[in-house]
Amino acid sequence: MTISAISQINEVITRFAPTPSGYLHLGHAYSAFFAERAARSRKGTFALRIENNDKARCLEKYERALLDDLSWLGLSWENPVRRQLDHTQDYLNGISKLKDMGIIYPCFCSRKEIWNEVNRISNAPHNAVIGGLGPIYPGTCRTMTLDEQENRILSGHQHAFRLDTMRAIQIVRREQEDFHWEDLDYGKQAAKPEIFGDFIIARKDGATSYHLSVVIDDAAQSVDLVTRGDDLRDVTHIHFLLQKLLQLKSPRYQFHRLLLDNNGKRYAKRDNAQSLRALRAQGITPVQIIESFGFT
Repeated sequence: MTISAISQINEVITRFAPTPSGYLHLGHAYSAFFAERAARSRKGTFALRIENNDKARCLEKYERALLDDLSWLGLSWENPVRRQLDHTQDYLNGISKLKDMGIIYPCFCSRKEIWNEVNRISNAPHNAVIGGLGPIYPGTCRTMTLDEQENRILSGHQHAFRLDTMRAIQIVRREQEDFHWEDLDYGKQAAKPEIFGDFIIARKDGATSYHLSVVIDDAAQSVDLVTRGDDLRDVTHIHFLLQKLLQLKSPRYQFHRLLLDNNGKRYAKRDNAQSLRALRAQGITPVQIIESFGFT
């Protein structure tokens, strides 16, 4: 897939949305340039968002560093920058709407308990992992009565909130026939959020999940073309479902290749991928980076 494909559509709004939990690496730079070029090629708008609602992992020093790195690369974006921590109420409103629809429920299961249950009901638990979200939740807490839920919560049991995915799908499909999202390169894609089971909407620490936050943020920033790495293709099924439930406009999507290091592994913070800061210190220039990406 190439940037040229985007030149065939109307003016767009794209975004780059890093998480300030570490320093940016080449994979981030490629994703940022891909989104920026997608917008500029159609005289559109390139927006920036700081996905910092994970207070335990996100630090101000990393936020300052990523803004500095992006500027050093020569990127510019529309102001103001959207910071998730400034919009907590937006996400709480989303949770409230889903609660009112009766399609989310508290889950008291630990990761270990979920794996044990998956092992119990399946001879091949590795087949129960989709899109990097961990094991598909077997629905243990879905049938818990309201009294049971309330008693556990009042007793101080830690819990997350999950979406009753099949019930949510039924609600959406009752109201619309077209259950597809648009891939800019490959056309309409049949939405299949059921492959993830009942996924987490709000975490145990009270923060909303990436999936809920991202669809609310994209709508708030009027993003109509989401560019993202190919590793996020599957979760687009989830995002489409949430957009329909919250009555948000569904953007188009385009997926780009993942950059690999010399060992054939994709760049990742958790693997201590070489940061842009380190490359800058070695004398690498933005022009060299852009040329290595194949952008002109």
